[in-house]
Amino acid sequence: MAEAFSVPVTVRGYETDVQGHLNQSVYINYAEHARWSMLEAAGITQTALIGTGVGPVALETTIRYQRELVAGDEVEVTCGFEWGEGKTFRVQQTIRKKDGTVAAEITAVGGLMDLKARRLVTRPGDVFKELASDPGLFGL
Repeated sequence: MAEAFSVPVTVRGYETDVQGHLNQSVYINYAEHARWSMLEAAGITQTALIGTGVGPVALETTIRYQRELVAGDEVEVTCGFEWGEGKTFRVQQTIRKKDGTVAAEITAVGGLMDLKARRLVTRPGDVFKELASDPGLFGL
């Protein structure tokens, strides 16, 4: 896996639940934000990706919550891709507080779907490598 890319996020009050901590569904939003930020940093826009006839799909997401986050907490959300030989890839992500405390670890399995055939494309890393101006961000 390539060195993790990261983006800063500040927990907003409206993202918290009645206990005052970050709502569990927002962790997925933070992870998705980091993934799209990484694609854009590598030179792949959402419009360009869809324009090639493929789109990313989430196949599995696992979140391990370790410490609560509250409104005003500043965190870094990392993103690193792991490539295999098949139709899927793994994304490892960590949400870490400024003091280094890990708040959550997210592991996702994804793929690229051919939007016409409605099937996963073979070797999605090759597609990212071809589209990216900086494929090194993906470890490609």
